[in-house]
Amino acid sequence: MTSPEFANLTDAADAAGVSVKSIRRYIAAGRITGYRLGPRMIRVNLNELQDLLAPIPNASDNHGKAQA
Repeated sequence: MTSPEFANLTDAADAAGVSVKSIRRYIAAGRITGYRLGPRMIRVNLNELQDLLAPIPNASDNHGKAQA
């Protein structure tokens, strides 16, 4: 397990290629954890963002055989 790397919402959004609004939605939906440092400062664990990535199945995965 890797040690957590925390980032503010702007940096996390840049790293994931999404908007800050999307990062806030992920936190609200429980997909990632937001950590509050004081009344306004929020950080997220970049490893949690990476865990959201899932491979897209291709045609060979869906049919059980590879196409040549």
